[in-house]
Amino acid sequence: MVPVKKSGMIDRWVKKHLVLYTGATSHPFILSIRDGTIDFSSFKRWLGQDYIFVREFVPFTASVLLKASKNSDDSSDMEVILSGLASLSDEISWFKQEAAKWDVPLSDVIVHKSNQNYCRFLESLMLPELEYSVVVTALWAIETVYQESFSHCLEDDSKTPPELLEACKRWGSEGFGEFCRSLQNIVNQCLEKASEEELIKAEVTFLRVLELEIEFWNMSQEGAK
Repeated sequence: MVPVKKSGMIDRWVKKHLVLYTGATSHPFILSIRDGTIDFSSFKRWLGQDYIFVREFVPFTASVLLKASKNSDDSSDMEVILSGLASLSDEISWFKQEAAKWDVPLSDVIVHKSNQNYCRFLESLMLPELEYSVVVTALWAIETVYQESFSHCLEDDSKTPPELLEACKRWGSEGFGEFCRSLQNIVNQCLEKASEEELIKAEVTFLRVLELEIEFWNMSQEGAK
């Protein structure tokens, strides 16, 4: 099991912004899955929108990998990020299979405004002048919100519908948790050496991810455009 350094900047940020962090990782959309009360139309909406997001997430993750190859002092950073990038091919295939199962025509999905905003944010993080510490913070935050969120749906007392267990296990599993803890260690190590300006940028990026995740969950649950 990958241990996480408890003295890192990430833990301080989570405590500092706990209300927002909890809003992103324990959103009513996720809790409705956990409690077995979800309207399946909400899940189908999430499925179509997240497929679009993941396709945009691939080049972003690749850009983080490129920055790691040029800026990281630890070769293991590349290995961790590459493992995440490699898994995205399987993830896209999974979305296509689930869409077919739930009768969600992916080619007809209209991108919601919240998704457009999130994808534009990913594009902004791919600018070459952005520091590695900032973009890897974003990568960690995006992955961790999903891991912590879907792990709630696998708790012993959860009433997650059987039809949604596979989705919850994809992101809520201990294996994905290990990956997220490895990313957190990378972020903490980067931030230990970061300038004050980088720390501010990284924290702002962390908060923006949380805000965008909440907007994405809201859209999935309510269908708001």
